[in-house]
Amino acid sequence: MSGRWYGAGGRTFVALHGWSGDHRTFAPLQGYLPKWARLWAPDMPGFGAAPPPARWDFDALTRPILEGMDAQGIARATLVGNCAGAVVAMELALRHPERVEGLVLIDPFAYAPWYFRLLTWGWPGWLFYHSTFANPLGRWITNVALAARRTADTDLTEGFARVRHDVAFRFLRLLCSVPHVSRYAALSMPVRLLYGERTFGAVKRSVAMFRSMWPRAVVQALPGAGHLPIQEAAAALARLGFEEGLLDGSKATCGVPHAAGDQAHRAQLGHDPGLGAAL
Repeated sequence: MSGRWYGAGGRTFVALHGWSGDHRTFAPLQGYLPKWARLWAPDMPGFGAAPPPARWDFDALTRPILEGMDAQGIARATLVGNCAGAVVAMELALRHPERVEGLVLIDPFAYAPWYFRLLTWGWPGWLFYHSTFANPLGRWITNVALAARRTADTDLTEGFARVRHDVAFRFLRLLCSVPHVSRYAALSMPVRLLYGERTFGAVKRSVAMFRSMWPRAVVQALPGAGHLPIQEAAAALARLGFEEGLLDGSKATCGVPHAAGDQAHRAQLGHDPGLGAAL
């Protein structure tokens, strides 16, 4: 499986990119990873140099990642899921918990906001996807329109210039097929949630939903960052996301009642228990 190693420490992380990414998504972390950590970033099926899966389901998507871990000699690792890659990380953890030490979820979605679901509505959705992400002018307009959700030197649609659009479209449809985020409530490994201070409202609500489901998850906002915190706040993300105590038992795990203050935190993020389909 194609991919790249970043760092050379003894503790292993496996990093899964998002909807339009590949292993290069995690390149900005190269100079900031702690010396004790190393990160393997594979190209998920259909992205980068990896061939697309024979069928579009989570078995076909996660199996090559496990095979890649085997080929790299990785018996167990903490999974790092960026954006939509967080769903793949949770699916892998749900199916093979014996291979997963913990989860670090970066700017994750817990449900499909309307603008994602619009893209999956048959041929009109495909046309909307194509005009928005497969067209250079559409990408430019979209990036300008989302200026409040990024820093001035980043581009939210850059990855779509090199992605296979049939793959990206089917990947999104698969993500939108997850019935509800409660599917992952039974995960019991340590979880850390990192999100950009200026990210989408749907991500902030998603973080609150995850925190409600996993009361002991560690949550960190990245000041000044938008939806691309790996690019926009690489140093802070590496410091907070790869904290050495995350897996040694001194940090909280999910699924255990949390002390007072959790309700206030959910209110701050705009928790809405009635949100629609899960991502």
